[in-house]
Amino acid sequence: MRTMNKLLGTALILLLTSFAGVAQQSSGDIQRVEPSFWWTEMQHPELQVLLYGEGIGDYNAKIDYAGVELRRLTRVSNENYLFLHLYITDSARAGSFEIRFYDDGKSQEKITYELRSREPGSARREGFNSSDAIYLITPDRFANGDPSNDNVEGYEDKLDRDNPDGRHGGDIEGITGHLEDIKEMGFTAIWLNPLLENAQPEYSYHGYSTTDFYKIDPRFGSNRAYKKMVRKADSLGMKVIMDQIVNHIGSEHWWVEDPPTDNWIHFGGDYEQTNHQHLTIQDPYASEYDRKHFIDGWFVRSMPDLNHDNPLLATYLVQNSIWWIEYAGITGIRMDTYPYSGAEFMSQWSCRVMQEYPHFNIVGEEWNWNPGVVAYWQRGKENNHRSCLPSLMDFPLQRSLVEGLTREEDRTNGWVQTYEMLAQDFIYPRPDQLVIFPDNHDMDRFYTQVDRNFGLWKLGMVFTFTMRGIPQIYYGTEILMSNPDGTGHGVIRSDYPGGWSGDAVNAFTGKGLSEQEDSAKSFIRKLAQWRKKSEVIHSGKLTHFIPHKGVYAYFRHNKSDTVMVLLNKNETTSRLSLHRYNQYLPSYINQTELLSGELYKLDSRGEITLPPRTPLIFNY
Repeated sequence: MRTMNKLLGTALILLLTSFAGVAQQSSGDIQRVEPSFWWTEMQHPELQVLLYGEGIGDYNAKIDYAGVELRRLTRVSNENYLFLHLYITDSARAGSFEIRFYDDGKSQEKITYELRSREPGSARREGFNSSDAIYLITPDRFANGDPSNDNVEGYEDKLDRDNPDGRHGGDIEGITGHLEDIKEMGFTAIWLNPLLENAQPEYSYHGYSTTDFYKIDPRFGSNRAYKKMVRKADSLGMKVIMDQIVNHIGSEHWWVEDPPTDNWIHFGGDYEQTNHQHLTIQDPYASEYDRKHFIDGWFVRSMPDLNHDNPLLATYLVQNSIWWIEYAGITGIRMDTYPYSGAEFMSQWSCRVMQEYPHFNIVGEEWNWNPGVVAYWQRGKENNHRSCLPSLMDFPLQRSLVEGLTREEDRTNGWVQTYEMLAQDFIYPRPDQLVIFPDNHDMDRFYTQVDRNFGLWKLGMVFTFTMRGIPQIYYGTEILMSNPDGTGHGVIRSDYPGGWSGDAVNAFTGKGLSEQEDSAKSFIRKLAQWRKKSEVIHSGKLTHFIPHKGVYAYFRHNKSDTVMVLLNKNETTSRLSLHRYNQYLPSYINQTELLSGELYKLDSRGEITLPPRTPLIFNY
């Protein structure tokens, strides 16, 4: 029964005990306990605890603690795993208790497990919503607050700022130190690309190859540092959205070498490429072969695909998400590659999370240009599966925005493409809850997408901050960061100037920014700060008009407030007749334009002169 190498066991013990908050244990064979602690008074009383260690699969266990019942043990084909299924009743109180283990009736070892009290109001935490503006950060590329963790012993991928795909040293401390700067720009929430351990030999900076679900990568910081950052953000009135991945793991995850079961990883752990055909989920004519190879296939060889049909694995992943919410105090999750895990598991996952936190928010990534495909996953959509997912990334609108800005105007191209995409909002149960964005970490920078045209960039920013939904801006968009030298992800995710000691340009202070870059940052600050206080933008109705001669006009309105947005894409000054908009315009009003401060005469019987490639916002 003792089949694993003792040296491996010792190494795993050292790794485990380096993690803050791990269950206390004897010097026996149990090397991992996950989750390492839990909480009382959770909505769902059942808890699955994964135990890992050399030959522990035949152990029996005993718990003697008021309010905690050991309902059953699950033994799997791999004798190095044992799963405990606990039932935590309403009478359970916070405290520590022993779990004793026996083999053939003989005492083997014990661990001390902890139940903690939940933070007051934990279940009622409010997730991000349409009153928020989200700032997306790739942590390795934002700011290096602690150079001492740039290289960590035992982690092969070392600091290499000259390599676009290498680690550059950005970390949690760097983000924490600049939360005030992000708030001052007008943002109320931050979404961080993944921070969990990625102990991959190369290309690990992006965070999407998890090797430990319960551990922040030490090159970013620690669990405690992450929790401290969340608390500081909360004290500043800012929300934190955690990027999570349940579809796949990194090839160096400890499960890969020693999986609990033969079906823990799809295709028995052998690489089989996904076909990336998202529509196989919805397609009524799709073959089971194609559907299986979409869900079960791997993204790349270095990302083994997890089998969510395994109930032990499914429960593990659900509990991990809940653990991070409760432990760190986050108020949102962005779920990577949402459809690739399949409808059945994502229903289970989303509903369990929302059961524990009814006012929480989750945004799923369904990278598809078809709004019908995206809408399929949103809560409230009548489908053949139950979804509890409140929000999705609005990829269809992002694409139509770029096309609207960059294509020549005619009956079927240009602004009409944006207009027609919004006209399909009837497909969504709640279009106002979608996250809208000009770009993100996986696509060309928005300034690049609009051919580095400052006027078009400004039009896109105003659209993003005034349209229905929840705006998200990628770090550096506010200073016109671009990727002119190529579309590689490492270039797209370039270092934020000023985040490293010795940087010649400091975007935080403005030192070294060009006049246009500084102007762009001021533009975003003014726009975001105004939006933060504008209830009509948060929740007002949207009425838009068919674009006419390169001008897109729409209104946000409620009973007491109206905002008119005019987006002139033309390279020349345009004259716009206002009679079409008389339902939302008074017969005559002198109104100061929000961005320029210039006074305009608005008369529903007259015209307005629109500067070239300039957005206008009137709030009355």
